[in-house]
Amino acid sequence: MDDLDRRLVTILRHDARRSISDIAAELGISRATARSRIERLEARGDIIGYTVILRSDVDSMPVRGLTLIEVEGRAADRVVDALAGFPEIVAIHTTNGQWDLVAEISAQSLTDLDAVLRRLRLVSGITASETNLLLATPRSTRARL
Repeated sequence: MDDLDRRLVTILRHDARRSISDIAAELGISRATARSRIERLEARGDIIGYTVILRSDVDSMPVRGLTLIEVEGRAADRVVDALAGFPEIVAIHTTNGQWDLVAEISAQSLTDLDAVLRRLRLVSGITASETNLLLATPRSTRARL
């Protein structure tokens, strides 16, 4: 991915519904070049899809948190597979340092979040966890908020 592709992806991250003409004009390239770049990024699997990102105040799951998870021995794959079955977990990341995994969690209420965390702690292979609530998102590269 070259600099032009990275700039193109940044534009799409902020507004994937933007017209090819607008994207091309902002990048200073032709419509045909913009379209072929997007198609190439999709064909290579660099762009795997498009989504809608809601403001947290209109999201049906407004309570959000990051859970840091410590995993026993070599149980990471088994734990990830178990956590993938939690509909409230919107993303799982591997990391380094004290914690092995970071789970992004969304819930309807604090009570619901507590229930998710109780279920999470029962997953075989998880030895410790720490959760931080996300209060606001003043900036995101995923969308203009």
